[in-house]
Amino acid sequence: MSPERGRFIVFEGPDGSGKTTQVGRLATSLGALPTREPGDTPLGAQLRHLLLADDSEVTPGLRAEALLMAADRAQHVERVVAPTLAAGRSVVSDRFSGSSVAYQGYGRGLDPMEVLALSQFAVAGLEPDLVIVLDVSVEVTLARLGTERDRIESAEPAFHQRVRTGFLAQADADPERWAVLDGSDDIERVSSAVEALVEERLGLVIVDR
Repeated sequence: MSPERGRFIVFEGPDGSGKTTQVGRLATSLGALPTREPGDTPLGAQLRHLLLADDSEVTPGLRAEALLMAADRAQHVERVVAPTLAAGRSVVSDRFSGSSVAYQGYGRGLDPMEVLALSQFAVAGLEPDLVIVLDVSVEVTLARLGTERDRIESAEPAFHQRVRTGFLAQADADPERWAVLDGSDDIERVSSAVEALVEERLGLVIVDR
């Protein structure tokens, strides 16, 4: 008899919103697999370098950037996410399709629906059970990033504002699957809010970290 499918939880949000911290905390509490995009497979690690390196000779164009993100996601789902879920273990991911819609769609100015369709093809229709957006203002994003930034993080403030708008628009369009929390709050309060949301929406039991 096959094990019950694990739950797939995704954290989305602007850069500097605290996703990585909360992914680690929630994964530990659930006994889930923490993962991230881009870069959590051997192929993905090479794609991540191409995507984020500030090197004009290999900097991808707008559509190439979207395609590289989709390629990373396809490999991530096939090699990491889908097998883990099928084995009955939950997965907590730092970014998924919503980030492509926000960054390459709203941020870069590509058609968000075309970007979404590309991601849906890449993941063969896989959808998260819950998407948690950690929302922070552009001012908080830039302050938390500091001066050591990759190519995408180094974009102008207006880009980061469009990205934030993209995340909030997706959450507003799908309130049953998406939820928005204040990522600028204290880490412990954000963790408590995340755990309460996961228990309420998915019925998962949270254990002490």
